[in-house]
Amino acid sequence: MTEPLAPPKRKNPILKTREPVLPPWRRSRVALGLTAAAALGRFELQQCDDCGRTLYPPREMCDGCLGVDLVWTAQSGEGTLLAQTQLDHSHDLYFRERLPWRLGLIRLTNGPTVVAHLHGDVVDSGCKVRIGARLDRAGRAVLIAFPEKDVTNMADDKQLREMTCDPKFRRVLVTDGKSALGQAMVHALVKAGASRVWVGHAEPWKGAPGFDELAEIKEVTLIPLDVTNARNVKEQAGSLGGRVDIVVNTSEIHRGYSLSSRYGTDVAKLEMETNYFGLIRLAQEFGSAMKARGADGQNSAVAWVNVLSIFALANFPQHGTFSASKAAAYSLSQAMRADFKASAIRVINVFPGPIDDEWSQLIPPPKLAPARLARDIISALCDGVEDVYPGDVAQEILERWLENPKILERELTE
Repeated sequence: MTEPLAPPKRKNPILKTREPVLPPWRRSRVALGLTAAAALGRFELQQCDDCGRTLYPPREMCDGCLGVDLVWTAQSGEGTLLAQTQLDHSHDLYFRERLPWRLGLIRLTNGPTVVAHLHGDVVDSGCKVRIGARLDRAGRAVLIAFPEKDVTNMADDKQLREMTCDPKFRRVLVTDGKSALGQAMVHALVKAGASRVWVGHAEPWKGAPGFDELAEIKEVTLIPLDVTNARNVKEQAGSLGGRVDIVVNTSEIHRGYSLSSRYGTDVAKLEMETNYFGLIRLAQEFGSAMKARGADGQNSAVAWVNVLSIFALANFPQHGTFSASKAAAYSLSQAMRADFKASAIRVINVFPGPIDDEWSQLIPPPKLAPARLARDIISALCDGVEDVYPGDVAQEILERWLENPKILERELTE
């Protein structure tokens, strides 16, 4: 049985810290299909259109009929543990600093046999298991064998925690706690077990319903943070950056205007100053400090969450300049993902549909409740995924965007 995770002890400055190295991450181009599915929290394998054979490892043609029409298909993950081993020695530095490490050979019910990391509660050869795909610290897909049924303290498994960003006992910065989403995010993080939550707020003279209540939560510390003020961001990063494990960027300016409904560029500049340039300031100041702690023991810096919008993929003309600012932030977050990769910090992009807040009141339902969005972000951290599309609207727009972006552009225009 997996032992419950204990709060981290005070770090001993004399002891050697882990090297900021990554697990082996080279994959063939065809194998990146497994990674693409894992980034969305799915376990997919190739299936041959000609003979129906399920294939593993990924390849360019079917080893049964030599067909080349191979489609990535969702898998149930059900299987049986055939054999297992424990590594007590490794020539790879990443694993050498994390030994012992358990691996197993699992036969899936639909045919192929796979090699997977073993959860601590998978102990007996011959037992039934569930295979899941996760991203490792290098951002590449790996397979993990879970017990057939969930067990107590399941998320506390040492090997699993290396591949997720579970906020339990971690220290989190929420950049804006005055919005409905920011406040919901704080409550969700505390419920998930975060040991400290710093909550940023700009323009303290502006009252926000529910904000004062956050100060009464023992895990919460309110800090003045204005992402449009470079000096303020730098000062806070100098004070907190070396202690933050997870950043959740909820800072956002949203004004519901089309391109021609408001003259001038004042609103567009305000949105870009917060949604895009604010993200640059945060990434440059807090990111550099977090990258230095990518291998800092049990509670190293692990994740950066950007709350974007599904309209970053395709512009919603009624909120045209807002959509454009989120598209810019999306492009920037892809650059962040590459920049943070060497330090094993996962960049999680969240693409919600319309949120039920004051600036989306003219948008008809369905809209996403802030508390629901906060729960989805916690789930993304716990599962270690990269991209999240919460809510029915986001899922539908994503599906249409993948099918044909040009048709979606016309639909949103109408």
